[in-house]
Amino acid sequence: MPFTVTMPKLSPTMEEGAVARWHKKEGEFVKAGELLVEIATDKATVEHTALDEGWLRRQLAQPGQSIRVNQPIAVMSAVKDENIDNYQPEAIELNFPQTEQREELLEVAKPSSDKKQTMTQVAMAAPVHIPEPPLQHYEHPYPSEAPAERILASPLAKQMAKKMGLDLRTVKGSGPGGRITTHDLEKAQPEGIVTFGRVEAPHVNPGSFKEIPLSPMRKAIARRLQESKSYIPHFYVKQIIHVDHLVALRDQLLNLGLKVSYNDLVIRGAALALRQHPRINVGFHSLNQSLIQYETVDISVPVNLEDGLITPIIRHADFKNVGQIAAEIKVLAQRAREGSLKEHEYKGGSFCVSNLGMYGITEFTAVINPPQAAILAVGAIEQRPIIKSDAVVPGQTMSVTLSADHRVIDGALAAQFLKTLQHILENPVSLTL
Repeated sequence: MPFTVTMPKLSPTMEEGAVARWHKKEGEFVKAGELLVEIATDKATVEHTALDEGWLRRQLAQPGQSIRVNQPIAVMSAVKDENIDNYQPEAIELNFPQTEQREELLEVAKPSSDKKQTMTQVAMAAPVHIPEPPLQHYEHPYPSEAPAERILASPLAKQMAKKMGLDLRTVKGSGPGGRITTHDLEKAQPEGIVTFGRVEAPHVNPGSFKEIPLSPMRKAIARRLQESKSYIPHFYVKQIIHVDHLVALRDQLLNLGLKVSYNDLVIRGAALALRQHPRINVGFHSLNQSLIQYETVDISVPVNLEDGLITPIIRHADFKNVGQIAAEIKVLAQRAREGSLKEHEYKGGSFCVSNLGMYGITEFTAVINPPQAAILAVGAIEQRPIIKSDAVVPGQTMSVTLSADHRVIDGALAAQFLKTLQHILENPVSLTL
């Protein structure tokens, strides 16, 4: 009897996946529990084993093809040569909100006079995503064939240019229709001389483009960040930190053979600051309209991947020294790039530290990753003139910016947290205690 293999739901946030690699070919027998296919989810590439044994008769999804959860990806049969020509693969209907439902949902979410409080809670608990209107008219009219390269010049100008060894392509004509005249020749450059990096025009029409489908991970990032900026009231608090002592501490650790990065030191500092300010170590439960008070300091650290990013987590970061944090980040980052992180290694976290300093970026603001209520953006260390004892002296500074969810964090709390972090990083011996 034929049966359908559907796209499995391999993470709580997964709505679709892409086949990364089939481990079985059509016509091969698959045992229950045997590796069947690798699935690229919104978080990582996960191996999926067969739930039932049988013969793999038809692969319905090709590598790289995105398929929604519970939709068919293959047909199997219990008998090797069973006829499956008339078999229709079965799909399970999902309850993802569709665009055409948004008007109905908006109508339901409107508070009536007698149910104003209840309906407001419903609207806030499940905000309706109204997508932006689709971009139309991607293509713009342009000749299908690029015009042949032709120099518009008067016959006399061409004759004189040839005699004088001038390159007519290096001058713009002042005559009718841009035609080069003899008066323009005095601005022309001699032939054979490199003139301001002139290159041949490309053989591609202006405005040419190609559409590239997003991977499941990139789609999840796009959806999640759009929702974050749409529904979370961000506010930002910035602090300049003098890090001369922090630089000296790292140099001393390196001299002792302890390889740590500035990011490792900042994560340790943030963890200690969160211990002192637990009201920053919080989240927001949009369904219940309640504050989530995390009882442990678990810091998410974004790792850049080829097609997006993922945030492995340093658990109990305030109880780990700098060396432990450095070693753990190195291992987690490597496994993230290999796509081998376990769900508990990237799901959760109470706070996030995002650092672009290694790219030379001095300052930026980050987008909150819900349900967390705050994220710290860390810039590069740079030399600046600073004032000490009424004198201008050279110093090294770092800019940090806290993005906070104003529903559960107020400006004063954010300011107090950043001042504590500043004190820790400007007195970095505390990071070694």
